[in-house]
Amino acid sequence: VIDAGHGGVDPGATGVTGTLEKDVVLGVAQSLAAELRNSGRFKVYMTRDSDIFLSLKARVALGRKYRADLFISIHADAAPASGARGASVYTLSEQASDREAEALASAENQSDIIAGVDLRKEPDIVTSILIDLAQRETKNNSAKLAQLLIPELQRVGNLTHKTHRFAGFRVLKAPDVPSVLIEVGYLTNQSDESSMRSGRWRRGMATAIGRAVDSYFRRIRRE
Repeated sequence: VIDAGHGGVDPGATGVTGTLEKDVVLGVAQSLAAELRNSGRFKVYMTRDSDIFLSLKARVALGRKYRADLFISIHADAAPASGARGASVYTLSEQASDREAEALASAENQSDIIAGVDLRKEPDIVTSILIDLAQRETKNNSAKLAQLLIPELQRVGNLTHKTHRFAGFRVLKAPDVPSVLIEVGYLTNQSDESSMRSGRWRRGMATAIGRAVDSYFRRIRRE
């Protein structure tokens, strides 16, 4: 499942010359979807394929509805200093994951926390352990994709100094879906913004992500 960030009434970041994040990331997401579909090896869904607004909760829900094997959220960054530039990849932080596990374990409706497992009749300790095990595998697989993405993104353009980062983004919190959030560059940097306005650059970015996705599934099969 490919998630183009923002959309509709939520434009996201605004570039130096007025480029909107929601437009950039939709272009990259559409190119990525086409890249993966054309390979004939993937079934691809998009959280949005037009300029509409979706809540963060709805994006995660779509990923789980489609039983995603991967959830890839595309964004473009912004910074107070115009010198910041380059792509980066985020996966869920340990702290955010722990908080989410605690919230999930205490939820009233536990019938769909982990796909295919009904936890409603399980003791609290069993529920916590099962959620923790699912999250651990999910985080490990998310990190594998992040590491495969870094060299591919470097072939397209610059990377931030610390390329693989950790945060508690809501769209990364499905306990059973490996997820990454890719910041394709900084709209507040004139050079990055200029690249993002190019259809050729967007297609190149999509190709790079597509190669990493292909490598990820080959690796998962081997393991």
